[in-house]
Amino acid sequence: MTRFSRMPFFVQLMLVSGAAMLLPAFYAIVLREWDDARAFFYAATLFSAMALFIAIARFNPDGTDALENARRHRDREGRNQLLTLLASYTALPLILAVPFSEATRDTTFFNAYFEMVSALTTTGATLFDDPGRLSRPVHLWTALVGWLGGLFAWVTAVAVLAPMNLGGFEVISSRRIGQSETRASQIDRVALASERIARFTARLFPVYLGLTLALWFALAMVGSSPYVAFCHAMSVMATSGISPVGGMTEAGTGFMGELLVFAFLFLALSRKTFTADQGHRAAPPLWQDSEMKIGLALIVVVPMFLFLRHWVAVLEVSGDWTFARAISSLWGGTFMVLSFLSTAGFESMGWEEARLWSGLQAPGVLLMGLAIFGGGVATTAGGVKLIRLYALVRHGEREIEKLISPNSVGGAGANARRIRREGAYVAWVYFMVFAFTIAAVMMLLSLFGLHFEQAAVFTISALTTTGPLVNVVGSVPMSYAELGVAEKAILAATMVLGRLEMLAIIALLNPEFWRR
Repeated sequence: MTRFSRMPFFVQLMLVSGAAMLLPAFYAIVLREWDDARAFFYAATLFSAMALFIAIARFNPDGTDALENARRHRDREGRNQLLTLLASYTALPLILAVPFSEATRDTTFFNAYFEMVSALTTTGATLFDDPGRLSRPVHLWTALVGWLGGLFAWVTAVAVLAPMNLGGFEVISSRRIGQSETRASQIDRVALASERIARFTARLFPVYLGLTLALWFALAMVGSSPYVAFCHAMSVMATSGISPVGGMTEAGTGFMGELLVFAFLFLALSRKTFTADQGHRAAPPLWQDSEMKIGLALIVVVPMFLFLRHWVAVLEVSGDWTFARAISSLWGGTFMVLSFLSTAGFESMGWEEARLWSGLQAPGVLLMGLAIFGGGVATTAGGVKLIRLYALVRHGEREIEKLISPNSVGGAGANARRIRREGAYVAWVYFMVFAFTIAAVMMLLSLFGLHFEQAAVFTISALTTTGPLVNVVGSVPMSYAELGVAEKAILAATMVLGRLEMLAIIALLNPEFWRR
């Protein structure tokens, strides 16, 4: 394990990818789909051997030179880790796409690459609108890549982005973006990034795997087949929205299945659902966490708005509305709010009734806004993140108080004051960068013939890593498969930007970051 943690990070990812390819290979053997089994087994052998050869070539018997050299250039470590993350999301899908392309012969390698970028970034956007076009081992591979991408996002957020004050941690920290913590925990001050990644992987992987297995068993118990339940369990934990049957509506689990998924999606609202802040033993309980509070407020307010609007403005809506259908519409709205707030994108069976009940022409616009808000910091969710939204809300409350009482003093402690001031400032900067990114990507897509509505939906879907968003926003579902190669390339790059976040890319472009 020690030697594995000292390998180059990309070599580690190659070894993990090669080992993961064996699972769909064995599943294909069980199904007697020999072509798929050969595609995955040969790819696993090839890339595992390549990774081992690279590791042997870089092997140092004592390992002291490499460690001393890394510690001597610790000031470059953050830059190198960000570059490695960027390379992982862009180059690693080239490896992951090989068995996908070989097992799915009626598509191009670029389409396979797009699918793997979408899965690794937990976006869940697919070019195959008909699930029947892909075999069961290929569906399993896509869901598995999404699951590993969720674990990768968890680990790198706390092991790489948090020490550099990126990924949303800059809102609750007094440090500048990219600045190391001077009073950090011992593992952050002494250990190298590779050692931190190994340590946090050992801590988080059992939790991640255990929750996935628990959800798999629960979904299988309420009526889903073991194969579909396993794929959906991985997709829920990674908030990727990947499904081998076209979504939860086709899983056969009914209301109980949606209730289970609803419960597990709460993990994406706050990092404190699975881990506590380092160095803060007396952390407040989960229901007092700022991200969880604003997430719960959205889950309550938005569905009630959709539900109550029926009596306010659209009493003339036709249909045989019984009490059961009204409750179904309320549940459909509640499930969809959490699903898209966590950027998973699963659709509820009651969503169509919720749309008819509310009477709104385009209730999908609300889902776009929720996807932009996103989930918690250091979770698998994408979007702007709830902590930034919370900082702006608290800043707005304080400004209103100052309008009423200009000489008042804001309380709630030093942390709350920092969030209302420096935190709100950084959050507003990120919101502006996020908005400019949406505008830039929309203009690029418009150059290739997409209309304004299409460009907006595809851009927000990719940037918030909410691939299924394109199926529910408009009155007519949109499809990634109808796009050209240039549009797919733009959206694939947008998915990487959405997963890495623009502040990390800006940190890489900062000249001072390179001079250090």
